[in-house]
Amino acid sequence: MKGLLAAGLVMGALLATGARAQIVSVGNGGPGPVKAEHLTAELTGLNPQGMPKVAVGGETKLGLVLTMEEHWHVYWINAGDSGEPPAIKWTLPEGLTAGPLQFPPPTRLPLGPLMDFGYEDQVAFPLTLTAAPGMKPGKQHLDAQVSWLVCSSVCLPGKAHLGIDVEVVPGPLAEAPLVGALGSAIKNLPQPLPSTMSVKAVGDAKQILVTLKTGTKEQDAELYPYDQDVIANAAMQGIESLPDGVAIRLDRAADSTALPKTLHALVKLSSTEAYDFTVPVTEGVLPVQTVAPKKSDSSQATDVTIATAVLLALLGGLLLNLMPCVFPVLFLKGLALVHSSGEEKERQRAHGLMYTLGIVLSFWAMVAVLLVLRAGGRQLGWGFQLQSPGFVAVLAALVFFLGLSLAGQFEFGLSLTSAGGGLAQKQGLTGSFFTGVLATVVATPCMGPLMGTAVGFALAQPAWQTFLVFTALAIGLALPYLVLTIQPQWTKLLPKPGAWMETLKQATSVMLFGTAIWLTWVYGQLYGKDGVDRTVALLVCFLVLAIAGWALGKWPGQWKGAITAIVLIALAIALPLRKPTVETLKWEPWSPESFAAARATGRPVFIDFTAAWCLSCQVNEKAVLQSTGVEKDLIKKHYVLLKADWTQYDPKITAALAEVGRSGVPTYVIYPPGKVSNPDVLPELLTKSIVMTAVEKDAKPMGSN
Repeated sequence: MKGLLAAGLVMGALLATGARAQIVSVGNGGPGPVKAEHLTAELTGLNPQGMPKVAVGGETKLGLVLTMEEHWHVYWINAGDSGEPPAIKWTLPEGLTAGPLQFPPPTRLPLGPLMDFGYEDQVAFPLTLTAAPGMKPGKQHLDAQVSWLVCSSVCLPGKAHLGIDVEVVPGPLAEAPLVGALGSAIKNLPQPLPSTMSVKAVGDAKQILVTLKTGTKEQDAELYPYDQDVIANAAMQGIESLPDGVAIRLDRAADSTALPKTLHALVKLSSTEAYDFTVPVTEGVLPVQTVAPKKSDSSQATDVTIATAVLLALLGGLLLNLMPCVFPVLFLKGLALVHSSGEEKERQRAHGLMYTLGIVLSFWAMVAVLLVLRAGGRQLGWGFQLQSPGFVAVLAALVFFLGLSLAGQFEFGLSLTSAGGGLAQKQGLTGSFFTGVLATVVATPCMGPLMGTAVGFALAQPAWQTFLVFTALAIGLALPYLVLTIQPQWTKLLPKPGAWMETLKQATSVMLFGTAIWLTWVYGQLYGKDGVDRTVALLVCFLVLAIAGWALGKWPGQWKGAITAIVLIALAIALPLRKPTVETLKWEPWSPESFAAARATGRPVFIDFTAAWCLSCQVNEKAVLQSTGVEKDLIKKHYVLLKADWTQYDPKITAALAEVGRSGVPTYVIYPPGKVSNPDVLPELLTKSIVMTAVEKDAKPMGSN
């Protein structure tokens, strides 16, 4: 498909003869170097000072050398998320044959959320020239039509007419030294995997794990698939050094529906060592990743044992009681302990055990969900539920509502004895159990000291070890209250009940309100560009909850207060959970006829000149043109939207670009209403501010401002 597109570009350029902005071929059939837009092209042999020679019946190396301007690049065989590799078409004398271009190992070229594979600065593409056994010696001329796509913030197709003279000699010839750019490229070409090495690939629904055994511990590696749509190009490749090689974990492409049967790839171990291999991909269960992705520090994880992790988890859970998100709940239970100092010892111990059971079972439930999701290919960690906006909204509402109660707006237990925190305030063993559940829920946003190492270790281990570490963490969280109930005499160390308890309770509400503010910030971040609008919805939820709290305080212990509060709480929770309706814009294909029809409507016209191989175009569209604010403005101002797709060469689009003074994509043009309005050409790299300002300005007929 990509080759067809490249051929389409070249043939289209050759056939276009009248347009001002057609692709101009540089060069006159000589070896060059010739200067084109943003690069220099040259044909060369291994001896750049003399005419290349090839023996009759033998072969020699030639090369295409491209030298790019700073910040410009050309592409590898698999260009990544967009682009096209260089191509060459030969016209050769009888008896000479030229092999395909050979591609040195590329580098990763990130741009926004996308990734290209290619070359910057200078690159040489070797090729093999072969002379037939019966060929007559003498000077021969090789003619070449070269095409390429060179990109920076914009992409420009280019072509050159090059050629090189070669002397055919009787031979044999001594092997030419590998010097210059061509020599370096030949030396660095990927080699077939030696017989002393081996490779295997295992894949599941989300990832492919490639294990390369080289016999030595490899510190670094990059993998480039020759085929497109196999891996998520921009995703970080997880590199794990092995005693005898390296393991490379790759995220599969989002659009891939089936696991590839084979993987043809290049693996680069260093700037001078790369291998080419094809390996069957076996479907199976991938081992849990035991090290962090490339460039992160993994030493911490590898030094921890299961015994160390359990101890760290126990201590971490103990310290978790001091975290702002958990302390208010523990404080509530402490107050209950002070009040219950007169109860029997067995009864107090039962409260402690039920509180511990509530915490342990809650931790087990969360770990079970986490392991099930991870088995399904999801990469999750502690606090994964906070990645859900709905969970964060409900948790923030719960914390805010508890804060209202602690501040004295109403008393839990008088009206809502069957819901949420009311269960935690409920007297009896059930109340102790749900206090443990509540402590676990509000603890999930927190990561106390020592927890990071233990949790990081646990998530990379088998299920039983994961449960063991998290059980230790739960027991650590429950331990202070459990110890006080097992040894009731220690409660004598607690202060006597008094008025200070009410003051301290109200002061504790400050921590809960602070937690609610932080969760509100998290909630807004989860929605990215829509974060402000969604945050406002959560703040309105808090307002309605405050009214519900007022109703409980106004009519304590009465049905009308409870019913009013329940209705208001349901309404409040629904506000941040409601998903906004998104209006999708429709872009019509550009043509001279559709453009004329759009202008005739008297509405402003926005034209997006784009191409599938243009990485900047894709970034602009995803980050700016498809953003909610820009789409709303385009709808509000009644724009007619046209997309001129230049993926394949189109002389009409080329001419339209020339009319606005451009010769490549991306190009964005706005025509204000009116038959005589002049086009407004936007910059190649868009921001939402640039587009929204232009959309506002150009929505009116020229001269009406």
